[in-house]
Amino acid sequence: MASEVRAPAAALPGAPVELRRDVSIWGSFTWGYADVGADVYVALGLVMGAAHGAAPLAFLTAGFVYILIGFAYTELASAYPVAGGGQYYCLRGLGDIWGLIAGAALLLDYTIDIALFATASAGYINFFFPSIQSFAVNLGPFEGVNLIWAAESLGLIAFLMVLNIRGIRESSLFNSLIGALDMIMEASIIVLGFLFAWKPEMVVFQFKNEFLSAALFFYAVSVAIISYVGLESISQAAQETRRPATIIPRTSVSLIFVVLLFALAFPVLSLGILPWQAIAERESDPVAALASAIPYVGFLAGKAAAVLGATIVLISANTGVMGASRLTYSMSESHLLSPWFNAVHPKYRTPVRSVVFFSGVAALEAMFSFLSGPKAMDTMVNMYAFGATLAYLLSFIAMIALRIKDPYTPRPYRMPLNVKIKGVYIPVLGIVGAFATLAMLGVVIWTHALGRIAGPGWILLWLGVYLLYRWKNGLPVFKNIKRDWEKDQIAILTSAEEFDLLEQYKLALAERNKKEAKNGAK
Repeated sequence: MASEVRAPAAALPGAPVELRRDVSIWGSFTWGYADVGADVYVALGLVMGAAHGAAPLAFLTAGFVYILIGFAYTELASAYPVAGGGQYYCLRGLGDIWGLIAGAALLLDYTIDIALFATASAGYINFFFPSIQSFAVNLGPFEGVNLIWAAESLGLIAFLMVLNIRGIRESSLFNSLIGALDMIMEASIIVLGFLFAWKPEMVVFQFKNEFLSAALFFYAVSVAIISYVGLESISQAAQETRRPATIIPRTSVSLIFVVLLFALAFPVLSLGILPWQAIAERESDPVAALASAIPYVGFLAGKAAAVLGATIVLISANTGVMGASRLTYSMSESHLLSPWFNAVHPKYRTPVRSVVFFSGVAALEAMFSFLSGPKAMDTMVNMYAFGATLAYLLSFIAMIALRIKDPYTPRPYRMPLNVKIKGVYIPVLGIVGAFATLAMLGVVIWTHALGRIAGPGWILLWLGVYLLYRWKNGLPVFKNIKRDWEKDQIAILTSAEEFDLLEQYKLALAERNKKEAKNGAK
């Protein structure tokens, strides 16, 4: 992925697509894994602190919803291989305002992504400096503030901001290498941990005696959502993937289950080696703490996990910077936001305003979280959960709406379990996923005091910006701008070189036009 401004196919009808389709099967898989696979490095300590002995069940419950979301994104990304992600699907399936709301929710997540993963990267660096982990000072009314960790986090955010202004890209080869190393590291920790240290009786004891009340358990499930941060990468990579209709279903479904396997294995392993408190206390570097506890290899595995953890979560933070700038460009091209955000740097040709603005928001979120108390990362998760569940809910609804409104677009992959009604395949699991994410959103609003205030406030702020922009520019304020989605879809499939699907699409449209003409003649 790159931070340079590039136009999505759907945003500029008939315009050539500038993003190079250069991502292979392995590159697509490791690209996604370098993003989603990093989550366990951050989530393990936070979920353990929230769920205690019920951590594996919290991961499993969130994992069920994650599978459904993954299936939905796989279908949408292979049918509409553009870089807009959930915002584009909602714009196309539900209309302009809902596209704006979905985009705003994703922007909230991208900024939290930057702050949370930069903080986590600094936490893994501090594995080698234990005194920093316990450092805390009181600043007036703010107690227990770790100023050193906060400064490190802000420094990393500033570093990523400068990197993206200068237009330095992630190397896909580097991503592939880091993703492969991470899978090897995580698999090694799991295998060696189960062989040399795991005690099943510890898991059973903690599950029975350290279980939570229903309210706290559901809170833990909502925290476990961060175990699967990065699902947008499935769709964001679509516009740069070779033959996306073929590659995306294969790599995405594989990625979904590999990530789920690791996400479930780590809490089970942790509870069989250490008390949950030992992992929860190491919120900053839980995987390194777990690896250090493995006999025979812990002295080396802990250090290796810390180095790799610091690297891979920083890559995820950088994805947030790039994702925010890319998303605002897509939204402005669709006339959902002002093109002010897309001012291009005269030398580096990058969206400097967007990069600086959203990096600044991330820095403010990080500082607010550190000032709110010693559990800074937990505060960030509170804000993240609202944006994630809202965006996923709208994506499910958009997928169902697109099945009905746009049955002519070929779908190389469909979610399992479909019922055909009047020629339209209604996704049963899509409906289940919509209700599941709606329930999850309700849990977030119920259990996250900060999330239920900051989340809706953020959405309302951007909704106000949207309404003002549309009104000032003489655009429909509460109605949709007329768009030729069929022409856009032809351009998308042509760009993707999916000529078989393009032919199917044209034939389907011709058959529809023929029927309409026949009915009109009667």
